[in-house]
Amino acid sequence: MRTPLLLVGFTLIASMSLSLTGCSSASGDPGKPTPTPSATYAVPAETARPDETVIKAPVVTDGLMRFHVLAFRDGMPSLVGSHAEWPAKGQYVRIRVLVESIDRSNQQFDARQQLAIASDGRSFHIDLAAQTTKRQPFELVVGSFVRMEFDLWFDVPKDAKITKMRLFGEPPLGVIGKSKGVEVTIR
Repeated sequence: MRTPLLLVGFTLIASMSLSLTGCSSASGDPGKPTPTPSATYAVPAETARPDETVIKAPVVTDGLMRFHVLAFRDGMPSLVGSHAEWPAKGQYVRIRVLVESIDRSNQQFDARQQLAIASDGRSFHIDLAAQTTKRQPFELVVGSFVRMEFDLWFDVPKDAKITKMRLFGEPPLGVIGKSKGVEVTIR
């Protein structure tokens, strides 16, 4: 009577052992599990405005803010708002950006800190009149893991060839001092 019970016990232990060691990764290394791909959102593509150049620059991060430069337009002698046409002192440059908080708390985005960089190294802050006329934000509270897309307007000298953007996010909690920013090549 004991032999069949002992045989059943060994069979059960052997089958459990095989099922535990039978798990392996696709790479064949039993010590490294295969990661499951993360799901992605299906965000519909937006058609670029007829007068702008789509930028294929990589997404960059400064502090706890992620930036994606989407489009660019320069050489505009004036701009038209809902109630006014406003001439440039030099030329208007419009840069479309998408900003995203990558933190569990809100992030402050300040458009006045962002810089357009010319090929000769000169840097330019946004133009307050253009930003106001085009009803684009100066400051935004970007919620936790929220994305926002808008334009930054610059009035730069006619001879300035804008080639980069320097973008500034809010420094993480505990960091002392301001960020040096992160650059994105436009052309």
